[in-house]
Amino acid sequence: MGRDFVYVILGGGVAAGYAALEFVRRGVGRGELCIISEESVPPYERPALSKGYLLPEAPARLPTFYTCLGANDEQLSPAWYQEHGIDLVLGTRVKSANVKLKQLITTNGEIITYKILIIATGARALKLENFGISESDAENVCYLRNLTDANWLVDLMQNYRGGNAVVIGGGYIGMECAAALATNRMAVAMVFPDAYCMSRLFTPKIADFYENYYKSKGVAFIKRNALASFDNDSERMVEAVILKDGTRRPADIVVVSIGIRPNTDLFEDQLQLEKGGIKVNGRMQSSDPSVYAVGDVAAFPVKLFGNEIRRHEHVDAARKTAKHAVAAIMTCNAGDLDYLPFIYSRVFALSWQFYGDNVGRVVHYGDFASGKFGAYWIDKGVVVGAFLEGGNRDDHEAIAKVVRSKAAMNDVAELQRAGLEFAWRESQLVVKKYLPYAATAGVGVALALFIAYFASWYGRSS
Repeated sequence: MGRDFVYVILGGGVAAGYAALEFVRRGVGRGELCIISEESVPPYERPALSKGYLLPEAPARLPTFYTCLGANDEQLSPAWYQEHGIDLVLGTRVKSANVKLKQLITTNGEIITYKILIIATGARALKLENFGISESDAENVCYLRNLTDANWLVDLMQNYRGGNAVVIGGGYIGMECAAALATNRMAVAMVFPDAYCMSRLFTPKIADFYENYYKSKGVAFIKRNALASFDNDSERMVEAVILKDGTRRPADIVVVSIGIRPNTDLFEDQLQLEKGGIKVNGRMQSSDPSVYAVGDVAAFPVKLFGNEIRRHEHVDAARKTAKHAVAAIMTCNAGDLDYLPFIYSRVFALSWQFYGDNVGRVVHYGDFASGKFGAYWIDKGVVVGAFLEGGNRDDHEAIAKVVRSKAAMNDVAELQRAGLEFAWRESQLVVKKYLPYAATAGVGVALALFIAYFASWYGRSS
């Protein structure tokens, strides 16, 4: 029992949807492409799970967030895949893979063969059992990685509205879940071992702003601490969490967000791994020429950082690596991905974006009291990272351009004073660059060159 395809995408997350759309736009034939997913629904925009899906009023629900609506593009409904002759093999787990034979074997014994494989298996949530926490499988201990997780958490919030929730972890998903729990009128406490929230990205000053804002919404922060055990009732439901310092905290819901692990198990003895993921080149091609990897599971060279191999655990990387992999597969001149690292979040009435890398000296700017502020990271005299809270689309484009161009800046005091104006000023330098052409070749030529520059920049950044 088996099926043969030219192209197979293994995994049904965000990357799979964006890859499918790119395949169709590049002329994939009917019956040539297959997507295998453990989930029972087609690919959807996963960020919705920690944002709109958990809200008590007008929550996001399928089919409103199938891919590729997150990039303001076409919505890939179940009918779309059928219309374009793409096989969706849903609710199916692959138990083994043989790269040499180009075979995938599902748990029901079906053999699916391919000529080209795209691994889009993403990552799984780290579980408390991985850290030796026993009695952690209670029904009110939640993770948030897929639609099933989100539905379970929604049910619990409805059942325990007005109750107590504890979030284990102070990172990205933990912060978004804490905001959602508070919005659902729960008393929320966040527990994490670091000195401040989002310590992998935020500076102490930035973290202080968000912690104070969250506190104004009723969220408590228990820092430099960790979960030790649970108090469970006779039905093995958690009643309270016990922390390392002996503190007992009541809990009707526990949300665990302590990191993820890329799903590389099927390929660990067959493909080269690095940074915890499958190592690929700038075309997203692995150590086996017939296998590509995209999204959370891919470790790829980042031109901006001297082709250093990195993994980027964010939807933006999933979308762009998927599209680039398909372009590389379907054409001979796709070149290497030129990716600008990007991450964003929306919680309560707040919205921030970050581009680049948070290394080197940090320079804060703006008005923290009003909620519009930011930071630049300067390394070796150039801007390598930029953060902005409360900006608009044009502001975000300006700071992204400054990071991509590695704008020179040695005067820290001037940068702090100029703040966002620096990004705007630097982003306008390209206009001055092409002004001389207006005098010698005419305004039309200058305008054409100007548009061409921005088109090429947009293509690299998207």
